[in-house]
Amino acid sequence: MEAGAEAELAWSRETIPRVAKIVCARLPQRDLVALLLASPWLHRTLASYPSLWLVLDLREMAGAGNRLLDALSLPRYRQVKRINLEFAQDIEDKHLESLKNKYFESLKSLETLNLNGCQKISDKGIAAVTSCCPNLKVLSIYWNVRVTDIGIKHLVESCRHLVDLNLSGCKNITDKSLELVADSYNELESLNLTRCVKLTDVGLRQILSKCSSLQSLNLYALSSLTDNAYNNISSLSHLKYLDLCGAQNLSDDALSCIAKCRKLAALNLTWCVRITDKGVKTVAEGCVSLEFLSLFGIVGVTDKCLEALSTTCSHALTTLDVNGCVGIKRRSREDLLKLFPHLNCFKVHS
Repeated sequence: MEAGAEAELAWSRETIPRVAKIVCARLPQRDLVALLLASPWLHRTLASYPSLWLVLDLREMAGAGNRLLDALSLPRYRQVKRINLEFAQDIEDKHLESLKNKYFESLKSLETLNLNGCQKISDKGIAAVTSCCPNLKVLSIYWNVRVTDIGIKHLVESCRHLVDLNLSGCKNITDKSLELVADSYNELESLNLTRCVKLTDVGLRQILSKCSSLQSLNLYALSSLTDNAYNNISSLSHLKYLDLCGAQNLSDDALSCIAKCRKLAALNLTWCVRITDKGVKTVAEGCVSLEFLSLFGIVGVTDKCLEALSTTCSHALTTLDVNGCVGIKRRSREDLLKLFPHLNCFKVHS
């Protein structure tokens, strides 16, 4: 009888907590937080496992600034690695300054910070939060119109290990920011500059000449860039993803430089209206591992470019968008699969 009682006690003390940890590790963080309210025992058990509290998710929450401070005051978040404040409400510079003053130690392990859509954050807030995060690897500040080159200067001074930077929609940064990024982050792997409208060829050339580890580069809606910007793009020998949607000045000559990026797997040329069959053929010859290609809205391409792509890229290409390419005729599914056996998404004249 005593042996049975001891076994049951061991089950309660050891097995149940271990099972709870395994199950809870698979839950979204908000569900995990809700479980803390189920019972004092469960609260103590879950709070005792640091690995369950490496993520702080306040995405789209109201009162996010105060929630952030309250959470980081708790011992369980002292090793947090990822904070998500995407489109959170009521997050301001004063909250990030409080982080620096009160919870500096709690952010030393932070690796990922998402401030997408937090439009009340300015250079002052960026300076405060980045000063606490020496190990930050991923920063996203999409759609922030208050951050300028000053904020980027603070970033590069404090965070030396960044590999992923999203500045999409930060319309007040200039070539100076790109110079700072290029000089500081030679190991950068992903950079998003979508709609950073003050950037010019000068800034992009800095990135292409110094950030040779880039695997993903998003230049969506940067219509002011010219062919000169891409002269050195072949130095990006690891580049796999390139978005040039809306590059109205991009010509076949620049595309011949881009075609030297041999590992390119995804290329978006949507609305690159100066491109012709000549440029696409160059890409087909150079980028034989291409899986995704969009030629949406380019009236200067014809069936000849499809023939070139089918010759060299048919083993890899799965997605091809030629919607609006009036020079390319409609084809049946059977005919398309003869050209591209692995194609699973083809858009034409929709």
